[in-house]
Amino acid sequence: LTVDFWNGNRSEIRQDHEREVLEAVLEATTLEFGPWKISESRADYPGKEESLAFSEKNHDLLVTIAGNQKFKPEDILMISKPLARNLLGYRILIINDKDTFKFKEANLKDIKQLTLGIPETWSDADIFRTNEFKVSEKGSFDDVFNRLVSGEFDYTTFGANEVESIFKNRASQHADLSIENSLMFFYPFPLVFYVNPKQPKLAVRIEKGLENIENNGVLSGIFDSYYKLLIEDLNLKHRKIISLNNPLIPDEFADLKPDLKSLSL
Repeated sequence: LTVDFWNGNRSEIRQDHEREVLEAVLEATTLEFGPWKISESRADYPGKEESLAFSEKNHDLLVTIAGNQKFKPEDILMISKPLARNLLGYRILIINDKDTFKFKEANLKDIKQLTLGIPETWSDADIFRTNEFKVSEKGSFDDVFNRLVSGEFDYTTFGANEVESIFKNRASQHADLSIENSLMFFYPFPLVFYVNPKQPKLAVRIEKGLENIENNGVLSGIFDSYYKLLIEDLNLKHRKIISLNNPLIPDEFADLKPDLKSLSL
């Protein structure tokens, strides 16, 4: 079995983590389903091109947030087992240094007076708009920090699992930006496998393998190897949490709440 795995449109730390989880899933099911190898693509698909990952690009598998609106439910097989403990749903802010005072001791009403910048077509835009935030949604992942520096908006947010990687690789070239250290947003935003509907046997294998590595602790071990120190560095347990509703989330994940204990804090 060769699995065509699309692993683009995400930070490097997520790419490496999600690839390692897939390897563990396939290894755990070798006895039942046979040998495997992965053909991985890390190509970025701009905008709505992501929705063509199965129908036109013919990939077998990808990881995305549950309820990704770029995919119609009938065009995917979703494996309803989160890969990363909803860590992506803990949203950390990147801001201009000169605006630090705007966020210290800020409450929900204060934050709603500010404008959030989000690249075009990202699911976050709909979530924040539904929660009555001001949103500037345009451009690409690559130019969001230029827009922030120019004052087009006040802040941008990324998941706790990738904000440091994104800051280091994309934002740190701008000397006047920093990771805000007192706040975080939370909403249900679990990462799951989506499988090409033409590959139902692969979907069964992924589900069985995930259950296996969840039960034997391998999934937890992979998570900790990537994120344990990062979670400590971000000091999540001492941040003020602003919880939001996610109207896009599938029903089986709607009750996800902040659970810092599950992150080994």
